[in-house]
Amino acid sequence: MIKNITTGYQNLVAFEFQGEVSKADFDSVIMPAVNDLVEKYDELNLVYYINTELKNFDVGAWWQDAMLGLKNITKWHKAAIVTENSAVQKFTELFGIIMPGSFKAFDKEQLQEAIDWAAN
Repeated sequence: MIKNITTGYQNLVAFEFQGEVSKADFDSVIMPAVNDLVEKYDELNLVYYINTELKNFDVGAWWQDAMLGLKNITKWHKAAIVTENSAVQKFTELFGIIMPGSFKAFDKEQLQEAIDWAAN
């Protein structure tokens, strides 16, 4: 399941991943919010709070995440990934080198810091 996180920032979308995560979750929660944000601000500031095991993401969810990145490749401004998974944290930092915009990994207890960073 994917839930919206209310942040108080207009220029940011934030999501928490819990339990099983599917393509349908991306289609119904993330894609509309991202599309609205990019249309309104012409840039993408995003926070993913991964509060589940990566094995809980189905193949369709991974594919939708990849498509989100490619579809908005010129719109990326800031993306914060909040997780305890060190491999995901390292991947986020490396991914930020090749993608436009800034990408940064945060530990779970740094959720508010990640939100503030991504919005400013």
